[in-house]
Amino acid sequence: MAKRTKHVKPEHREILTAEVLASKRISPHFVRVTLGGQGLAGFTAMGYDQWFRLFMPGRDGSLRLPTSSSNLGWFAQYLMMGKEHRPLTRNYTVRDYRAASFGEFGSTAEIDIDFAVHAEDSPAAAWANAATPGCEVGLLDEGITYQAPDHSDWTLLVGDESALPGIAGVLRSLPRGTQGAAYLEIPSAEDRQELNEPSGVRVNWLVRTEAHGEVGALAAQAVREADLPGKGVYAFVAGEQKLAAGVRRHLAQEREIPKTDITFTGYWRVGKSQG
Repeated sequence: MAKRTKHVKPEHREILTAEVLASKRISPHFVRVTLGGQGLAGFTAMGYDQWFRLFMPGRDGSLRLPTSSSNLGWFAQYLMMGKEHRPLTRNYTVRDYRAASFGEFGSTAEIDIDFAVHAEDSPAAAWANAATPGCEVGLLDEGITYQAPDHSDWTLLVGDESALPGIAGVLRSLPRGTQGAAYLEIPSAEDRQELNEPSGVRVNWLVRTEAHGEVGALAAQAVREADLPGKGVYAFVAGEQKLAAGVRRHLAQEREIPKTDITFTGYWRVGKSQG
């Protein structure tokens, strides 16, 4: 059996330009920014947890983009830019994609990005809060990481609020007959969203309070207490680093799920900015 790679890359990668069409607070801890423009004609939607590098204006307010799309090339060009001119660069997932002529704000393709915001806004969250129509950004598509093997027949999805957009994309893309469960930890009950999950996937919303400790502790505990199938499970775990690593360790060691059937990604760490 051929070994799966961690990422399924798009067939063609280039740094695209887009413009902000709208920005709005959709819940206490999420701001949704909608991008559009002719530059998105080069974007191919892959569904699931499709993610990309987002280039936002730098400290001086201008947007300077690398010209190389290779992993080493764009970053080398980025480092060569002066600190005042470097674009603010972060990784995000596609919350929703609408093809040209099916958009809410115009005739071009549109991408929704959900930014998780907290009491102390990160630079990216601050940008999202202040983004106005016409502001330009750059995107470099990186593909998807969700890769359920053919032998799995039950899907487990685990994440905190930073993983909610990606897990939402997975739930929207899954075959309608999929069986499984999702455990989503959020900071407020008002942050719940409609996810269009298959009827056979149970979504468990876990509202975090100070009594639950660090981010991810509630979700990790819920997985430890969950009634999971003895075999055929594919797990997708994302969010705070300790959550992702801890749940993976539990699933592999105590549930005996093969490590190759667990996709896990640490998006951020407690004590460090999410954006």
